[in-house]
Amino acid sequence: MLDIGPIHRKEYEAETGRSDAVVIAEAPGRIHYLGEHGEPGAGLYLSSAIDRYVRVAVSLRKDSSIRFYAADLGERKRTTLANLKYKREDRWANYLKVGIHLFAELGCPVKGLNFTVCGDIPPQAGLASSTAIEVAAVMALKGLFRISIGERELFNRLCAAGEFFFDKNISPVDYLIILGARKDQFLLVDEASMEIKRFKSTLSRYQILVMDSRVPRLEIGSELAQRRKETRKGLEILSRNPPPPAVREGIDPLRKAMQGLSFRDFVSVDLVEFMGNLPEEVRRRSMHVVQEIRRVYEAHDAIRRSDLQALSKIILHSHESLRDLYEVSCPEIDWLVKRAQEIEGVLGSRMTGQGFGGCTYTILLEEAAGEYRSRLEDYERIFGFHPLVYRVRIATGGRVLAAQRSKAL
Repeated sequence: MLDIGPIHRKEYEAETGRSDAVVIAEAPGRIHYLGEHGEPGAGLYLSSAIDRYVRVAVSLRKDSSIRFYAADLGERKRTTLANLKYKREDRWANYLKVGIHLFAELGCPVKGLNFTVCGDIPPQAGLASSTAIEVAAVMALKGLFRISIGERELFNRLCAAGEFFFDKNISPVDYLIILGARKDQFLLVDEASMEIKRFKSTLSRYQILVMDSRVPRLEIGSELAQRRKETRKGLEILSRNPPPPAVREGIDPLRKAMQGLSFRDFVSVDLVEFMGNLPEEVRRRSMHVVQEIRRVYEAHDAIRRSDLQALSKIILHSHESLRDLYEVSCPEIDWLVKRAQEIEGVLGSRMTGQGFGGCTYTILLEEAAGEYRSRLEDYERIFGFHPLVYRVRIATGGRVLAAQRSKAL
């Protein structure tokens, strides 16, 4: 497990050789409980931040060198503002560079900087560890330069900096969650309007376990791109025969005015009637997206009403849809979800992340945790992969932890 303890002055001074003012900030990982693999660019998610964090310490240097140190990895990188660009070999340091670019664009006196980063978000597990590095760096630099900037403007500039720096379109959803999350609150995240609706968790009796299946994943980018292509094709075909205005009116009070139709316009119509003429793979992808939108709304309502039976069914049906309609699961993940759902005291279990391996989450009572972990021994014996299990809680978003001078950090 990665070290998540505070960065102390002695460790920081040993790396940087100085004890000047330093700012430490942290940013959490996140889980999507529902809504992943939805409509490209207009997704609707049920999510939360989790109490697994990246922490970044930053201070000024007297020279123009920008130095990065990953305490958990024992790795060091360096650059200068004049040479600030994406480098594949810099890996984790590239995400810190996004924050530097943002504040340089704001006109801050960026020159020499020391960064130290550590954390305990499992990497490459679909829990937004890379985005957490970016947000923690931005929060630390914001504190260092004492910039007054609102959350919405910071979000917009972070999205722009990420796209500029990595030279590709990025999903803003993780930025929105990690900046806007609150402790013990689920988030209804609307990618179309870039808004989040917070509502209190009513699952205080339950714990959340994230399980990394450790299934090795080959390049899955082409598979996901093909599914997004099929999803867009489905909306294009559906849009040729739109539902009548009377059906569309008021079906989505969260969505702002958008150009053209969205899959959300088909949530309240007869899917068989509207999808009957679609090619089979396009039909399955489209069916998943429309039904998942329904499930997000229904889960929001079920959590608010503490209707745990309804929530349990929603989570089950969501995983079945990812398995059968969107086809991004795998036998190992399906086995883990099925075995978890058989245990008394388990509210629900489902894959989360990009799929084809990766993680599941399971919501369960404490007394069911022992039986759940024992099932993982069978998993390792059958499939040969040693799973990693993390207990997580719903957490608050990115924040500054300390801004002190010549004191223990």
